[in-house]
Parts: sequence; structure tokens; C-alpha cells
Amino acid sequence: MLDNKLGLTCSADLAREEERISKKKAAELFEQGILDDLPTGQFSTLQAIHQYLFEDIYDFAGQIRKINIAKGNFRFAPLVYLEAALDNIDKMPQSTFDEIVEKYVEMNIAHPFREGNGRSTRIWLDHILKKEIGKVVDWSLVDKDDYLLAMERSPIRDIEIKHLLREALTDEINSREVYMKGIDHSYYYEGYTTFKTEEL
Repeated sequence: MLDNKLGLTCSADLAREEERISKKKAAELFEQGILDDLPTGQFSTLQAIHQYLFEDIYDFAGQIRKINIAKGNFRFAPLVYLEAALDNIDKMPQSTFDEIVEKYVEMNIAHPFREGNGRSTRIWLDHILKKEIGKVVDWSLVDKDDYLLAMERSPIRDIEIKHLLREALTDEINSREVYMKGIDHSYYYEGYTTFKTEEL
């Protein structure tokens, strides 16, 4: 159970409120054009997205995590390497679809936040795709289980996630409906096991 600004002590209640509030904030990001002037493919933009989505819920919104986290047997970037990993991701090329997805995979491995990485990073990914190649992902065309398996395997073999996302590309870059599918928390489960380490 995460400490939260809502004073909730039930994880199910927190999950419902988190989904409701983050969806409302994501809609504001789109409708108010907040993303339009942010640099593409930079961690600073991902931080701004995360802060906006979760600032009403968590004190750590937009802040780099201070614990190590994992999903199943896969541990995301250890704290000791996290900032260096984020600097390297900023420098990665992003002029083609393949380069953009490779950058997305690396950001997923970094997993810079305590919670809400998936929703924030999908918006960040679509922001890059939209600016660089004039496409976005229609997430309703991406099977949940296939996506999760492909993302789990992507650090070793990224051909699967590239295929899934390429097949779901659309040129409806200004569609609010298409945009909102990327942050559907109930569709893309984001549960992670926390490994407690030294708090920084």
C-alpha cells in the first residue's frame, strides 16, 4: 500500500481513485496541448507527464524512485545505475520507428518511478512517434497478454514488441479517443513487487 495524498488505506480504493484521477489529468494533457512544446524523447518530458498525472495522488510524482523494483524475476535498473541509464536514453536516436521503440524499451528497463511508469511512458512514446514519424499507437489493437510478454522479453529480443506496435500504428495523431487508450490502467496491468533497499 503506497502512501498517498488521498488518505486512502485500502489498495483497491487507491487503485480506483488513481485510475480515475490519472485519466482525467491525461485528458487535460491532451486537450490543453500541454505536451506540444515539450522536447521529444527526453526524460524531462517523461517527468513532466508523470508529475501532471499523479501530483494529486502521490508526493513522489515526477521524482526518480528511491527503491529497487522488479516484476516477477525481472529487476528494473538498479538505483546505482539509474541516473546514468536515463542520461544514455536521452542521447539515443529516435528518427525511425525501430529507434523509437528501442528507446521505449530502454525506458521501460529503467522504470524511473515508484508507480505509474506504464501510463506515463506510453504517453511519452506516442509523443515521440507523433513528432518524429507522424504516427501513434492505437492501443486497442494491442493484445494485453501479447504486449506484457513482449515487454518482458524486450530487453533480450525486441522484435516482438516492434511487431506488435508497428501493426497497431495509426495516423490518427489528433484523436482524443486513440490517445486515451494508452493510459487505460485496467487494460495494461502495472503491478510490481517492491524490493526494499536503502532509502536515498
